[in-house]
Amino acid sequence: MRKLISALLYTALLGVANIAHADIAELEALRKGDMRKLIFHSEPWEGSSTAFTHEDGSEMTLAEFEGQVVVLNFWATWCAPCRKEMPHLSALQSEMGGDDLQVVTVATGRNARPAMERFLEEIGVDNLPLHTDNRSSLARSMGVLGLPATIILDREGNELGRMQGEADWSSDNATAILSRIVDGQY
Repeated sequence: MRKLISALLYTALLGVANIAHADIAELEALRKGDMRKLIFHSEPWEGSSTAFTHEDGSEMTLAEFEGQVVVLNFWATWCAPCRKEMPHLSALQSEMGGDDLQVVTVATGRNARPAMERFLEEIGVDNLPLHTDNRSSLARSMGVLGLPATIILDREGNELGRMQGEADWSSDNATAILSRIVDGQY
């Protein structure tokens, strides 16, 4: 009886692993255009509990977004590719942002608030947060090596995948990928 239970448990776990692998394969099949740079992990990575600064000046962590899929973008005012990417992140927030998904932008390194406000005003973005990571502590804890960097977090705050460099996050490919993740198909 014990062997039968073990065999059933092993078979069930194998089935779940195959489903997860199939879901990743389906997501990877959607990686076209800019999304080809998006790399999914075979297993979710533990997220970061490192604090950063909320746009109101208070300290916060990514745990405040638990229950939502998060498109976490690291940027800086001096970053030319960030200037090109931010309007796409803004469009994604307008299209998909809400209870299930949030675009969370964090200016990492030294970024003065007036320069951040001017940056977003110049590119016509008014719906993304002005969170900061002045000492790059959050970025370092998450292994961010260059900007822009975008990390997709699941509803528990675990990292599902990441992209280095700019992308059109409002493209059909990006929204298809994110819709599947929001629907729990990872």
